[in-house]
Amino acid sequence: MPTHETRGIRIGRPRPGRTRLLGVAVLLLAGAVAPATPAAAAEAPWFDGRAADQVTVDGTRFADGHGREVVLRGFNVSGETKLEENGGLPFATTADARKSAAAMRHLTGANAVRFLLSWAHAEPEPGQVDTGYLEQATAQMKAFLDAGIRVFPDFHQDLYSRHLFDKDSWYSGDGAPKWVIDAGGYPKESCGICFHWGQNITQNQAVMSATRDFWRNRALTTGAGTVRVQDAFLATAEKTMTYLARQLTDDQFTRVVGFDPLNEPYAGAYDDGQNSRTWEKSVLWPFYEKFRARMDAAGWQDKPAFVEPNMFWNSNLDFQRQEGGLLDAGKPGPDYVFNTHYYDQKAISGIFMPGKAADGQYAGDFGALRDRSTALGVPAVLSEFGHPLAGFTSDKAPTVVKGMYQALDSRLPGASWWTRPAASGAVLSSTQWQWDIYNGRHHEAMNGNTGKILTEGDAWNDEDLSAVRLDDSGTAVPRQDARLLDRIYPRAVAGRTLAFTFEDRARDGSTTLSWDRVPGSLPNVAKVTGSGRYGMLVWRSDGATDAPTELRLPRDFDPARTTVVSDLGTVTGPPAYTAHGHTADHPVATAAERGDSDGNRLMLSAPADEATGTLHYALIADGTAAPSAEQRAAAQRELERWAADAGF
Repeated sequence: MPTHETRGIRIGRPRPGRTRLLGVAVLLLAGAVAPATPAAAAEAPWFDGRAADQVTVDGTRFADGHGREVVLRGFNVSGETKLEENGGLPFATTADARKSAAAMRHLTGANAVRFLLSWAHAEPEPGQVDTGYLEQATAQMKAFLDAGIRVFPDFHQDLYSRHLFDKDSWYSGDGAPKWVIDAGGYPKESCGICFHWGQNITQNQAVMSATRDFWRNRALTTGAGTVRVQDAFLATAEKTMTYLARQLTDDQFTRVVGFDPLNEPYAGAYDDGQNSRTWEKSVLWPFYEKFRARMDAAGWQDKPAFVEPNMFWNSNLDFQRQEGGLLDAGKPGPDYVFNTHYYDQKAISGIFMPGKAADGQYAGDFGALRDRSTALGVPAVLSEFGHPLAGFTSDKAPTVVKGMYQALDSRLPGASWWTRPAASGAVLSSTQWQWDIYNGRHHEAMNGNTGKILTEGDAWNDEDLSAVRLDDSGTAVPRQDARLLDRIYPRAVAGRTLAFTFEDRARDGSTTLSWDRVPGSLPNVAKVTGSGRYGMLVWRSDGATDAPTELRLPRDFDPARTTVVSDLGTVTGPPAYTAHGHTADHPVATAAERGDSDGNRLMLSAPADEATGTLHYALIADGTAAPSAEQRAAAQRELERWAADAGF
């Protein structure tokens, strides 16, 4: 039986008219915990369902239908879309999509994916949308939606189009259809002396010219008559969104959280007198407004556009960085989300960062993303990040990816989190690049060259970033430390997050990386956490909802050793969530993962009659030994003083 000391909790009925109020800023951490009684045997909690699935923009945060602050975490699905072997689809079959969705839910607790689509396959001939392709893509998308995973589709492109590249080229692209390239009459592609495929963006004249034509909306002469290239793309996007809205059920469509118009936009080449900032203002933003209008026409009025700035705006190489970040977009409002990518080009180069990433490595770069979110007044999403898992810089991957997740959780290094928690900042939503179950098992004829079959890695421009692969039995297994991928994170917070951190104790070979250490001023907290993983969340209630705060618990947290120390109570081995009506029987409890009966969530239920603005905290730990009730109480007193003195 669980041991606990808690205050009695009554959760009232939902307050009419309050479901979309500002509510939850979430900073939440946790060690994984499983209920004392199998949570899978219980009925679905009252707060699950369409209201929990709904995601809307509420200022600089996402909110669900209960008014809770939502954090989206997951992966890109997948780079397979960039290949031809499965016809521009993320998966060979819908069965593989279902297998992948189930594995992602089970192995990582992901609640969102960025789902890649191919313009080339959606519109193989001018003005002719391939409904067969859309049908298969929709079926694969449903596999994730039905697993309880939210989706935002992305029309993906890299280097504009694979059809720009010769069969014997060192590089390839994806995106625009062949008919666009045939009508464009572009020069022979050549990157010159290039050590990375991305150099084609600014050195390959064919790529640069075709990209510039797209933004200029060039009129192309095709077999179907004169077609303006950007108009054709927008028309196909509208038809695709209309198709999805009609083919998905209401419940499925509720889990579609928005649309990413175009991956990694760049001018190709600037006009005379134009620079990166004026290009964003006069070319890129008007394109997004056109795309937004297409979303509205297709029935996506209540879903935001996940818009990306100039792709070089946040490069960490000074000579590559360009001014941008949608600085002149004003306050776009709830129709938009600020959506960007981040890769450590210094680390990838192997030259500009010879060592490995350290505590707080990405605090400044990810802080800039939080600052843009605040300035624009919209939520932020980091929809691509990661590091190569093969090649001469792959030894950096454990520290780089740990550092990036650390910076997603908080804008502070671990060394200063406990002393300056009020500066922790928002928890960022993100989708890691990428989730490709075919990693190392591809059969891709590069640029259509049957004499050049690619099988290794991601089978695209020598990339190898997939966090997963299939083993010899056909089971999806992680290629990275499970502690990096399966994390405590605040799924839904009933209030405003003030601070959050998660010490995942991820490993770099045989070395355990412990960057977030409890200070000596909190000795009993340190005893509770021990040498295990722990999370710490601080939030303030806002009276917007009676639904509980919810965190992911990693699947390998030992239920008997999971300890929660909170102002709501303390417990080792939290019980399964039960309730009478909307009244929780325990303020600290667990519930089965939606879509994965073997996984668990931590549920923190505050009293219904508490004052708006009440400060809450929760420490979640899978320490090496179960602390006594006295030790938990001592840790609770320390945390109460710490929270009171932190300046929240």
